[in-house]
Amino acid sequence: MSFKNFALHPSILKSIEHCGYTTATPIQAEAIPKALEGADLIASANTGTGKTAAFVLPILNSIANNSSKRRQAGQPSNLILTPTRELATQVSQAINKYGKKLRFTSISLLGGMPYGPQLKNLSRPVDIVVATPGRLIDHIERGRINLSNVQMLVLDEADRMLDMGFVTEVNKIADATAKDRQTLLFTATWDKRMAQLAQRLLNNPERIQVETEITQENIEQRLHIADDPGHKTRLLHHILDDENLKQAIIFSSTKRGADDLAHSLRTEGYAAAALHGDMKQGARNRALTNMRRGKVRVLVATDVAARGIDITGISHVINFDLPRFAEDYVHRIGRTGRAGAEGTAISFALPDDMRHLERIERYTGQSVPRYIIEGLEPTRKLQQKTRNKKRKFRGNGNNSGVARKKNYSNASRKPSNQSHSRRR
Repeated sequence: MSFKNFALHPSILKSIEHCGYTTATPIQAEAIPKALEGADLIASANTGTGKTAAFVLPILNSIANNSSKRRQAGQPSNLILTPTRELATQVSQAINKYGKKLRFTSISLLGGMPYGPQLKNLSRPVDIVVATPGRLIDHIERGRINLSNVQMLVLDEADRMLDMGFVTEVNKIADATAKDRQTLLFTATWDKRMAQLAQRLLNNPERIQVETEITQENIEQRLHIADDPGHKTRLLHHILDDENLKQAIIFSSTKRGADDLAHSLRTEGYAAAALHGDMKQGARNRALTNMRRGKVRVLVATDVAARGIDITGISHVINFDLPRFAEDYVHRIGRTGRAGAEGTAISFALPDDMRHLERIERYTGQSVPRYIIEGLEPTRKLQQKTRNKKRKFRGNGNNSGVARKKNYSNASRKPSNQSHSRRR
């Protein structure tokens, strides 16, 4: 469906056209018309489906059609809640991109950022606030912001906010907004917690569930079985020495693990940096900026910090540690293969990681092909655990096979100069 079929303001359509977009994605085609009509929405869609525009465009359209309405300092009419600072930054960038030809004010209220600029912004009339829950609660409790005029509330990646323990904050923020507001809830997963939140915050919502492929065809997936952490490190070095690896995000399960691995890689001569939630926002911004500018070849990140990362040059995603939640696997590998490019997603599994791998394969509905590197063959196998039989898998896939082992040592793209590769 063309964006021209939506009842969007002409200035917004010009901005969309300037961005080179002509056809709406499925989630946009379903959500935008209903949002423009004023309906509350529950929208379920995977990462990378264009959901940001599905709520940003209706917000901008409302602003464009009410440009003569008087605005008050520190009293926004639109509020977008996101779980992480990186995702909030991505949303703010989308707002500025699609609203380029409009006159409005959008500010960000994020944890880890200086209070001074935020207080200055709140002293002026504002149309849109993009915020993380913790920092917004801080401003509310100190009387720095008034949400009683919020007419549209968006919960972006609401499931992730609940996973991070923000349910109390989300409810408190929603209670501070106008009772007759419009609420749009976007989530990748649906469970009892989400149902309870939706029942409390939304009024007769429209339910949208876009069935899309969980994994992208342009992303090649590989699994390497490792005997122990040392074996994983050797596998990682072999992969990083591939000259076809341009830039990579390596996922670690812990903040300390991300720091340690990034430090270890730097001592080995790789241009590496860490990215996790304990870092100050300035340091996180520098890591991402250096990655975009090509100064950093390898970014070692945790799941929370990596939310919202959109860097088109990422050729590889490497799961140094398998994620504990299947949805995170889909989110992780979606960091590569952006904008139609080819990407490679490589995962390492220790012998006792079988249940995590099974969750991923059940959720995606497909097995991750096993690969073996000549000279780095595993001596141990994945262990099928029989304990905790009552433990339920997250996800809704139903195919979990075991792909045949492959040896790509002869066909793999080995670097012609390993030392040069390490200095990149």
